[in-house]
Amino acid sequence: MPCERKPMRYGHSEVTSFEITLTCGSDGDVRIWESLDDDDPKSINVGEKVYSVALKNGKLVTAVSNNTVQIHTFPEGDPDGILTRFTTNANHVTFNSSGSRVAAGSSDFIVKIVEVVDSSQQKTLRGHYAPVLSVALDTSDEFLASSSCDGSVTVWSIESQTQVAQWKILQKSSDVSNAKSLCRLAWQPHSGKVLTISLYIFKFSLWLLPVVNVVVWSPCGKFLAAGTVGGNLLIWDVEAKLCIERQKHEKGFTVCGMAWHPSGGRIAYTDTEGCLGLLEGVFSSSPSSSSTVQSTKVTKEKNDYDDLFDEDDDRMLDEGMSDSRSPVKKPVMEDDDDDDDLMPATGRPRNRGSFLDDDDNSQDVCVSQDPGSVKLNGVPEEDGSSAILLAVGPAVSRPVYEGPMPTQPQRAFQAGSTPVHLMHRFMVWNSVGIVRGYNDDQDNAIDVEFHDTAIHHAMHLTNTLGHTMADLSQEAVLLACEGTDELASKIQCLHFSCWDTHKDWIVDLPKGEDVCALCLGQGWAAVATSALMVRLFSIGGVQKEIFSLPGAVVCMAGHGEQLLIMHHRGTGFDGDQAIGVQLLQLGSKRRQVIHGEPLPLSRKSYLAWMGFTAEGTPCCIDSEGVVRMLNRTLGNTWTPVCNTRDSCKSKSDHYWVVGVHENPQQLRCIPCKGSRFPPTLPRPAVAVLPFNLPYCQTTTEKGQMEEQYWRSMLFHNHYGFLSSSGYEIDSEGQSQAEKEQQELLMKMFALSCKLEREFRCVELAEMMTHSVVTLAIRYASRSRRMAVAQRLSELALEKANQFQEEELEEEEPAYQRLAWNSGSRQAQVENGCEEEKEEDYLQEEQMDAEESTETRKQSKYASFSSILVSEIGVCDIYQGRVNPFKVSGAGKPSSSSAGQPRTTNVLDSMTMSSRKPTPLGGTSKQGKAPVLKPLAPKPKSKVQCVAQIQIKKLEDSQTEAEKVKAAPAATPPASVENIENRKPKTGFQLWLEDNRKSILADNPDFEEMDVIKQGMGRFRTLSAEERLNWTERAKGNSDPKKRKREDEGQVNDQMESDEGSAKKKKPLDTSAKLSAFAFNKE
Repeated sequence: MPCERKPMRYGHSEVTSFEITLTCGSDGDVRIWESLDDDDPKSINVGEKVYSVALKNGKLVTAVSNNTVQIHTFPEGDPDGILTRFTTNANHVTFNSSGSRVAAGSSDFIVKIVEVVDSSQQKTLRGHYAPVLSVALDTSDEFLASSSCDGSVTVWSIESQTQVAQWKILQKSSDVSNAKSLCRLAWQPHSGKVLTISLYIFKFSLWLLPVVNVVVWSPCGKFLAAGTVGGNLLIWDVEAKLCIERQKHEKGFTVCGMAWHPSGGRIAYTDTEGCLGLLEGVFSSSPSSSSTVQSTKVTKEKNDYDDLFDEDDDRMLDEGMSDSRSPVKKPVMEDDDDDDDLMPATGRPRNRGSFLDDDDNSQDVCVSQDPGSVKLNGVPEEDGSSAILLAVGPAVSRPVYEGPMPTQPQRAFQAGSTPVHLMHRFMVWNSVGIVRGYNDDQDNAIDVEFHDTAIHHAMHLTNTLGHTMADLSQEAVLLACEGTDELASKIQCLHFSCWDTHKDWIVDLPKGEDVCALCLGQGWAAVATSALMVRLFSIGGVQKEIFSLPGAVVCMAGHGEQLLIMHHRGTGFDGDQAIGVQLLQLGSKRRQVIHGEPLPLSRKSYLAWMGFTAEGTPCCIDSEGVVRMLNRTLGNTWTPVCNTRDSCKSKSDHYWVVGVHENPQQLRCIPCKGSRFPPTLPRPAVAVLPFNLPYCQTTTEKGQMEEQYWRSMLFHNHYGFLSSSGYEIDSEGQSQAEKEQQELLMKMFALSCKLEREFRCVELAEMMTHSVVTLAIRYASRSRRMAVAQRLSELALEKANQFQEEELEEEEPAYQRLAWNSGSRQAQVENGCEEEKEEDYLQEEQMDAEESTETRKQSKYASFSSILVSEIGVCDIYQGRVNPFKVSGAGKPSSSSAGQPRTTNVLDSMTMSSRKPTPLGGTSKQGKAPVLKPLAPKPKSKVQCVAQIQIKKLEDSQTEAEKVKAAPAATPPASVENIENRKPKTGFQLWLEDNRKSILADNPDFEEMDVIKQGMGRFRTLSAEERLNWTERAKGNSDPKKRKREDEGQVNDQMESDEGSAKKKKPLDTSAKLSAFAFNKE
């Protein structure tokens, strides 16, 4: 069928046609064309901008930019009222077959059906979650079809205003301007039983041809015309199932509008550039065409709808359609009619059973028992022939691949940048500053703005090289551009922190190698190229290492000495991306921390942002809004810490991330309404979102405290990493974070005690420090949880042993220094012990520092009592119970004064104690239940005071005798004060003195350093109890005051037992009291 394509002329982008042709566009005019050669078309101004136009029965309906659907008389163009209003602009309007109704779809996700005679009679259809692309009414006014940017095509029942069927077959987009296809819908005239959807044309089961943008039926309903994104014009004979005409746009622009002439012989079409064209010589209904159809039916052996798109469609595969917007470069001179023997590149046989391959939502379409139709779910049928798409003939059974489909790999992008095709865009927005790019008719420049002007002033750079990528640090600005046929890809660095006069340098990449991603670190720059390589540079321009990547790069980021690379590690399936992670340390100790492990992403999502927190922890965000952070303490796993979608008010809203901070815990981002990225002007406002780990039952008190504790643990891991990397850290902030974590553990412990979850209490205590475990023992004993207190006392002993071992390991360097000095100790004694005095002075300073450190550790949790009193009201229920801590004296008052009123909370009277928890022992006053001995010392009685005085005199005499006996002849006797101030010996030193002879006997050639090393090895092999005994002996020998207190405690225990027995007998022994009084007088 010969067809003539007329030269195009400027018109509009939207077209409709009857006896005359109507076009509309962004100039707000509707033009009436008598013919394509009409040099003076009549114009009707209907508004500032016209999005769609429809004409029927002398009524002209337009969708204009003031969010209204207006009606005008035709051809006069006089306003005839407003049919309906939307909150945003309407995208498409259409009449029904009789012209009595108008359907309109808007960007506010709503479809309205309005009566032309009475506009107050409206029906609203709600159910789309994105702007509506197209609407179409069937010939019987029973159904309405609509397509939307949410990826769905929906069929509605007009009467009930409900959805009848829905297919998720489109690619999702945020707005009509971002949609790949307008997806115009069209019902077959007269019968209204076939709905055509502008989607894809499938030649093979795995081969995809260009996207169809618009489809229209001929007035007779026998021919179907379509316009594609690539500029193809196709016409099919539906009955003969043949492609009868194919034309190509002269410039390859996208066809966005088509309309048949009522006679069927001509088709008017428009493109996105506003040009109007005409196809003539198209015969829609004639006896010759009917006879041709009949003869074709007889000779055609195969009867399925793949034949509708066969014939010479194969030449389209050779037209270089990878870029759908590029014009045809090499026309094909010959057609290959015999394509039955063709096989796709994958080697699989062709699938002629269906030409639309749906995704997981294909269950919305049901196939009837009759192989001749594919019917709508829930649509009533009269003759069993109502069908969606086109009727399908008897299919030949062939093997069909039903496995997962591969996902298109994500392209490389620069974190914090907006799309490259924008004229005004953000090239990068990070925690240092903002780099904007301008590429319009007036200027092609780059603006650099710093958040802190103390780093550098704002800069304006001329973009003569056409840079499209940028990164910004506190040292430099790194820019890069892709190569062309004449010029190589270039890297330009503006080192503004340089101290010399030459502050910029440029490097050309090898021919055929383009920059895909770049980043800056502390003193270095990295560039990933299309050759699957990463090139490292110094900040001054020196080329450094080069290494290859296992896949195409997706994104890169740098922070300090860390380089984070995201790359493709394979082909993803079913919409999932397969991305690998590499984390490298580029400092003095160069190493690879993460070796290409897969990056976890949400289902059917892609990587949207990647970088580091302000503290240097890797972080990533996917397209579903899930924020994940690297957990270094759990084997470099990724933990979800936030979901930005929870803060979005609408499904089309998103948050564009610009920075992540761990202290304070902030996610800095820009809210984008109806899009994924913000405009450059006006300057967008930055919002702050909180973090929230997805723990279970966060509405309960237990779940909230668990989420707070583990979030605090995760967000303060950077202290350990920074300190191990040699950076200075905020010790005050670290101690405050540890304090908060221990407070949360103590609150959860108190809640578990209240709920009688004793096993859970012990589990929580295992995560506590030794000091907080002591406080938990007190709380458990006062809460009458004796089993918990017993287990916690054992746990405290284990923690004390572990703490002792850690101290021993820390003291190893000190022992080594002592060994180096021991060889000259005898010479120091002979020379007057001057160096020994200096060493004693240093030891005293070290002991003072250790005591101050221990004091800080003990005072770290001094506020637990007040916090628990104010926040955990679990102690009021214990009023009136027996106090297990009450001293069983003979009528003596307890530790609290008698005049002091009884406290309402048992934690008010708690005091911190550095003594280790004592084991269970003793009995209560009634002798029934075992209780813990109180950690605070008991008040002393008069008998105890007498015993202490006697023991003190005995100890003084024994100590003086031992000092005189043990003093060497060459050393003058030291005073008691000097002995007490001298640094005490450790358990290891005491053990080494006793076992030195045995070590030397086994190894007579050992020097002093070797003896100490051998002794440390043997000391570690001792059991924990033996090491603890040696430590206690060392403390007892070195601290006479402490030994006195221990002896006093033993005598006190003896006196208490004697006093208890005396109380039972109740003797009147006045001589004992008098002798005590006389002794005190002495």
